[in-house]
Amino acid sequence: MVNAILGKKIGMTQMFQANGDLVPATVLKAGPCVVIQRKRADKDGYEAVQLALVEVPGPKRVTKAMEGHFKRAGANPARFLREVRLTPDGTDVKVGDKVLVDEFKVGEYVDAIGISKGHGFAGFHKRHHFGGGAASHGSMFHRAPGSIGASAFPSRVLKGMLAAGHMGVQRVTVRNLRVLKVLAEDHTLIVEGSVPGAEGSYLVIRKAKAVSRQAAHGA
Repeated sequence: MVNAILGKKIGMTQMFQANGDLVPATVLKAGPCVVIQRKRADKDGYEAVQLALVEVPGPKRVTKAMEGHFKRAGANPARFLREVRLTPDGTDVKVGDKVLVDEFKVGEYVDAIGISKGHGFAGFHKRHHFGGGAASHGSMFHRAPGSIGASAFPSRVLKGMLAAGHMGVQRVTVRNLRVLKVLAEDHTLIVEGSVPGAEGSYLVIRKAKAVSRQAAHGA
């Protein structure tokens, strides 16, 4: 079986629970998806499928290579494709099969994988959450980065030093989001909490690999 689906972030809202609690929620367009390519253990070394998110209208321009790729699968071109691993009981999945949002159930947990929002060039305080020095008079260490290396040896700044630079636009995985509602007819999934990216950004939504003890107890 395919334990993941492709989608887009629609936006955030709030939902009341049965006990009266108000929780933040994210509305996701999940699918429909179609299997474009099948990877097999005997040929490729692992079991996986390449999914394409069906959107209307489709992309305006497609390279000849990608056009042939979709044509072999008997599907229309798509903008967003991702490869996902198959579970041991998913060996019967074949090219052309559809993956729909009804694969998910209310109450189960999912992981959302996407690209975080871009924040341009940011200082080390904002980018790495530095606390800064004392704000008292005479401190002379308010928003300085601190030591960035020794002077005598090795007389250079070592790689990986936390410094100012480009912030965001990174692959982020948010784990253990509880499914609040599944709207199969609208291909919509509502999950508790926030997911990476801006509105309209693409996501991979997969069933949670490891549900934390906190999530399992509904904390």
